[in-house]
Amino acid sequence: MEKAVARRPRLADLDLPTGKRTRLYRLLYRYGPGNGTLMVLPIDQGLEHGPRDFFPNPPSANPEFQLRLAREGGFSGIALHIGLAERYMRAWAGEVPLVLKLNGKTDIPPDDEAFSPQTASVGDAVRLGADAIGYTLYVGSPAQDRDILQFARIREEAERFGMPIIVWAYPRGAPMQAKGGRDSQYAVEYAARVAHELGADVIKLNMPKRNPERDTLSPAPYNQLELGEEESLARVVEAAGRSLVIISGGEKVDDERLLHRVGVALSVGATGFIFGRNIWQRPFDDALALSQRIRNALLRYPA
Repeated sequence: MEKAVARRPRLADLDLPTGKRTRLYRLLYRYGPGNGTLMVLPIDQGLEHGPRDFFPNPPSANPEFQLRLAREGGFSGIALHIGLAERYMRAWAGEVPLVLKLNGKTDIPPDDEAFSPQTASVGDAVRLGADAIGYTLYVGSPAQDRDILQFARIREEAERFGMPIIVWAYPRGAPMQAKGGRDSQYAVEYAARVAHELGADVIKLNMPKRNPERDTLSPAPYNQLELGEEESLARVVEAAGRSLVIISGGEKVDDERLLHRVGVALSVGATGFIFGRNIWQRPFDDALALSQRIRNALLRYPA
């Protein structure tokens, strides 16, 4: 018997104003797979991690590499910080949709009190022709009061301009580490719910990772949960409610492991993926071939 596939929220399910609906429609149905799924290529790692991420594939340090890959690989959009968008997007305008990241930080200070300050505005996104903005929210950090207030101001501006918000919902901070760690079921599920309640239209999430020793540190009843991979991710998608969920690839893994994640995520109702290093830390032809395999998987899950 064929396995049932969870129903994910569709654009028609979302109570959105016209501007947001129009821009999300372009991302979901005019670009990328074009069937209501999302396939986003991020290149914000140069700020977030430093140049070390480009060492495995030196040509990837030039954003033209990712922009060409986004166009030829049929991605729904590319996520950039303001400097790269200002200096590289003009030649690709109209061909590769832009998701402008509005905040960012380096990884030089520890994440004990993680906070990502604003680096650009919704007005910048409109001026640059973006179809969405990206915001990194550190759930559980001691600095979350500043973070939530900063996000609230950006959300208000996004509503005024009709700009969809993709939230990078990341559990961080020493208190989160003390409660099982940032990749625990408790942490990722909580991050999904917080981003949904604060107004995210799309939520970028990592897949939870089991760690039997540290999972016992999570608050009850999470400290007693024993979940399989599908059930674990299904709970995360459910916690995101009527926000669309895109799954992060994280650090580079082998092709088959990545494609396994793709299948699991789609089966439990994810809308798509935001894979960066797993794609562009490879020679161009290899990155393009893997992109096509992911795209083909998404084409089997129309909305």
